[in-house]
Amino acid sequence: MDNIVLYDYWRSSASYRIRIALNLKNIPYAAIPINLQSNEHQTTEHLERNPQGYVPALVLDGETMTQSLSIIEYLDETRSDIPVLPGSALARQKVRAMAHLISMDIHPICNLNVVAKVIDLMDGGDQDRVAWMQHFIIKGLTALEILIQKAGDGDFCYGNWPTLADICLMPQLYNANRWGADFSHLSRITAIGERCAEIEAFQKAYPETVQAATA
Repeated sequence: MDNIVLYDYWRSSASYRIRIALNLKNIPYAAIPINLQSNEHQTTEHLERNPQGYVPALVLDGETMTQSLSIIEYLDETRSDIPVLPGSALARQKVRAMAHLISMDIHPICNLNVVAKVIDLMDGGDQDRVAWMQHFIIKGLTALEILIQKAGDGDFCYGNWPTLADICLMPQLYNANRWGADFSHLSRITAIGERCAEIEAFQKAYPETVQAATA
C-alpha cells in the first residue's frame, strides 16, 4: 500500500476532521503542513493537488483526494474495520444530516475568507467579525443539539461510538471556543465534547498538538 500523505494546516477545520478520522481508524500517515498564513495554498504546486487552493489534500491509493467528508466516506468504504458511519441506511442519514449541518451550513459562512469579505463590504471591524461568528455558530449548534436529542441517549452524537458527526463536531467546538461562542447551555453537545476530548484519536488531532509537533 502506498504511503498516505496529508497536506494539512493545523487550524483548518477540514484538515482537523481528516486527522481525527485517520486516528480513529488507526491509519498511519505522514503530514506535510501547508502554511495558509504565507499563502502556500496558492502556489502552483498546491493548486495542482487541490484546484480550489484549500486544505486538506490526502494522497492515498494512488490518488490525491480533496473535500474532507468525501475523503472520510471513502476511508469508511475502503477501510471499514473501524467504521465511522453506522450500519443501517437510516442511521447513516441521521449521522450525515448532523455532519452536513456543521460542514455545509455553519462552516462555509464562518470561513475566514467569507467573513473577511462580508466585514469589508459592511465596512465593519473586529467586533462585527466576532458577533458574526458567534451568531452563526450558536444558531447551528442549537439546531444540532435538537438533532442529537432526537437521535437517542447515546454517549456521542449518534450511538456509543464516535461517528462522522462527532468528527465534524469537535473542530466546530474548537472554533466556538476560539470566537467566544458560549455553548455551555447545550448539554448534550457539551457532554459529547468532553467525552471526545478524552479519546486519544481526538487528542492527537487537536490543533495546538499538531502545531507543537511541527514547530
